[in-house]
Amino acid sequence: MNENAGFNKQQQDVAEFQGLIDQVRPKHAYLKNAIMAFLVGGTICLIGQCILQIYTGQGLEQQQAQAATAATMVFLGAFLTGIGVYDQIGKYGGAGSIVPITGFANSIVAPAMEARREGYVFGVGAKMFTIAGPVLVYGFLISVLIGISFFLLR
Repeated sequence: MNENAGFNKQQQDVAEFQGLIDQVRPKHAYLKNAIMAFLVGGTICLIGQCILQIYTGQGLEQQQAQAATAATMVFLGAFLTGIGVYDQIGKYGGAGSIVPITGFANSIVAPAMEARREGYVFGVGAKMFTIAGPVLVYGFLISVLIGISFFLLR
């Protein structure tokens, strides 16, 4: 009987602890977060589309304009990260600010900005690829696998 009483006490403690966890766990507004991600990501893509239209209007061919647009968006993402604006965009947009190419630029520049106190070589130079390195490796690996699959299925 003594073992059963200890087991019940343990169950009560677990239930009480779970109640405390439920009280302090932050409540997430999933719908609001999804809407903000959609709006921020859509706005970034709209800006990219406007830049693409400007480049094609200036006489660049479609492929050249797309490359120039990608480079411009990466520059803007890196620049806005450098001056601290992209972090504020990320607070409101969440995944909407991470998914576009500007989020990739942010993932390269942000660790470098944090490490700038350690100097340009050991801080910025070393930390720049902390997050971008795995992203690049994954991208290269997937592109090779897709290329092989295309070759085999062709």
